[in-house]
Amino acid sequence: MITIILALILSPLLLGFVNQTKAFFAGRVGVPFTQLYFDLFKLFKKDFVYSKTTTWVFRAGPIVNISAALIILFFLPLSVMSFKGDIILVMYLLGLMRFFTIVAALDTGSAFEGMGAAREVLYAIFAEIVVFTSLIALVYLTQSLSLAEIFGKISPYHWTHYGPTLGLISFVLLVILLLENCRIPFDDPNTHLELTMIHEVMVLDHGSFDFGLIQYASSLKLWIWCSMLAHVLLPISSIWSNVVGIFLISILVGIVESTMARFKLIRIPQVLLACFALSILSLFLMR
Repeated sequence: MITIILALILSPLLLGFVNQTKAFFAGRVGVPFTQLYFDLFKLFKKDFVYSKTTTWVFRAGPIVNISAALIILFFLPLSVMSFKGDIILVMYLLGLMRFFTIVAALDTGSAFEGMGAAREVLYAIFAEIVVFTSLIALVYLTQSLSLAEIFGKISPYHWTHYGPTLGLISFVLLVILLLENCRIPFDDPNTHLELTMIHEVMVLDHGSFDFGLIQYASSLKLWIWCSMLAHVLLPISSIWSNVVGIFLISILVGIVESTMARFKLIRIPQVLLACFALSILSLFLMR
């Protein structure tokens, strides 16, 4: 239960670490670590505002996003729940978050948001097969179908005997983390340029409390992916070492964003196909 409480309290701080890392590389002071807390507090105080053209689908988008993220927290390693095959449930809950973000954007009737939804669906097609192939490799390595057991069993022993496999899987999971959380080099959460927007364009019509829910769900989603990657990269044996690993991954995300440019949109499917090939290669390296 402590794992869930820490995620709920500390997840907005992750973006603070990412932004401060980017500010360090740019030679700037940057926004405070706790900026997202102030933003959420301001948004949660505002009244609801809805367009007359939207339906219940638009209103359900943020609620489904935050609900799915909260459910996933219960199945993370060192958390309180697990069962055989729960990894499939977690992946489909992540897919549900994406689906309702997309349909909420389409429900506005805006061609602008429809453009972002179309791009999101295109990249999701490639991302999902990469994620499942990587997870198949981890299932084969740990002989488990439970998310907590899969990421909890990885130890220095596995890195000694299956180092190349885990190295490839770690790289692929880092790429998926950047894509799923709309980070550079796949997306830029700070841009509002029509030609490059993907996720931000889908949530343009959300405001006040709903936008706060979307922002908070995004921080929880980043925490979830950082937690899974940290369990692969680091020998984690306690809750606090997991928290340290998560924040180290957030710093790594900031370094990647500071040292790389955004990919052209036509390059993103090619990068994801290359990651799919690497995840397949990781399976063969275990034989």
